[in-house]
Amino acid sequence: MTVDIRARLAGVLPGIRSDLEDLVRIQSVSADPARAAEVERCAVAVQDLFAAEGFEAEVVRAYDGAPPAVIAKKAGPEGAPTVLLYAHHDVQPENDHADWDSPPWEPTERDGRLYARGSADDKAGIAAHLGAARIFGDDLPVNLVMFIEGEEEVGSDTLVDLLDAHKARLEADVIVIADSGNWDIGEPALTTSLRGLVRMDVEVRTLTHAVHSGMWGGLVPDAIMTLSRLVERLHDDEGNVVIEGLSSRPAADVDYPEERLRAESGATADVQWIGSGSTVERLWTKPALSITGFDAPKVEGASNTLVPAARCRISLRIAPGDTTANAVACLQRHLEQHVPWGATLATELVDTGEATQIDATGPAYDAARAAFAEAWDGTEPIDMGVGGSIPFIAEFLEAFPRASVLVTGVEDPDTRAHGANEGLHLAEFEKVVLAEALLLRNLGSL
Repeated sequence: MTVDIRARLAGVLPGIRSDLEDLVRIQSVSADPARAAEVERCAVAVQDLFAAEGFEAEVVRAYDGAPPAVIAKKAGPEGAPTVLLYAHHDVQPENDHADWDSPPWEPTERDGRLYARGSADDKAGIAAHLGAARIFGDDLPVNLVMFIEGEEEVGSDTLVDLLDAHKARLEADVIVIADSGNWDIGEPALTTSLRGLVRMDVEVRTLTHAVHSGMWGGLVPDAIMTLSRLVERLHDDEGNVVIEGLSSRPAADVDYPEERLRAESGATADVQWIGSGSTVERLWTKPALSITGFDAPKVEGASNTLVPAARCRISLRIAPGDTTANAVACLQRHLEQHVPWGATLATELVDTGEATQIDATGPAYDAARAAFAEAWDGTEPIDMGVGGSIPFIAEFLEAFPRASVLVTGVEDPDTRAHGANEGLHLAEFEKVVLAEALLLRNLGSL
């Protein structure tokens, strides 16, 4: 039977949006132990949604007490390829409600966007998978497996165990990971590279205890100035990371206009960009280092005292092709070589996530590009990099080396995932659902 995909899309969209809004209202914040029951409730809701579509659906976990994931399966024609569709049902904390223009747990439409925590990242990914399945009903062109994770926002600590435990159920010819985004509104993309991540806490100590700044200043270095000097030695004057041994590589020849870059980044009008190389190289394929936290006395209430110890958190993004083991070793060596004035250095590795480079060639990628171009009315998708990290993609590539892994998603440059006023562009979401259904049709013809 030939399915009229566009006609069925129009029929299923209202219900898909309603299901998405119901999921968004569940506060499935995996980082908050107080809301563990909400994460459980969300997993059951996802299970029920796919069970209602005729899937064999089950909530699974790596061990008792581990975060809940959902595996759902539905057979297509005999001999058809198997496609695994990934998304995650846990979300980031909403943080200060005062920063939101509407309640973070009540989906609200404004100017063509649906605002709420998880409206895009990544409950819209679940809704897109559900919509594609609903379009075909019992006329699936492929065998479908859904894997909806429940701990992506806290590092996917048990994912490898889940993949090992359920490998036979998750084995697929093609894996579609819906946790990325498109290049712009109206411009689809396949994500083919992502940077890796090393987070390290760094402490310097110059005194065994605090002392009077007037009596000892000018002779004894305080810890704040010492740590500041160490941090300064991580970049050159242009802002390039100067840690020896880290990799970098060329990026796709993609234009990122200055006006768009400044608007999307939120940079102030006069701030200057750092680093050298093309814009997308600096964002996608070169290492980047940021200080994301700093422990020191507050200005208010500060006394005339030399601070004995200070601490910061380094967030190091590593280029595709590099490894976290190499990056950790290079960062540690650099810190040890450049700590000033004989200060005592202590470091603690917080976490790591491997970079990803995908060879996006072959029939599955051709099928995806054709589906995207059709859904976006002739606009060809670009191969784009992402400066952020999705470490679990490397784990999928390792667990299923023969599968073609396609990374895409529902986000756009103004989604504001993880921040206040996270929003889903509804017209683009419709194209995402259409593109996924067209992809399944194309894969069924391979």
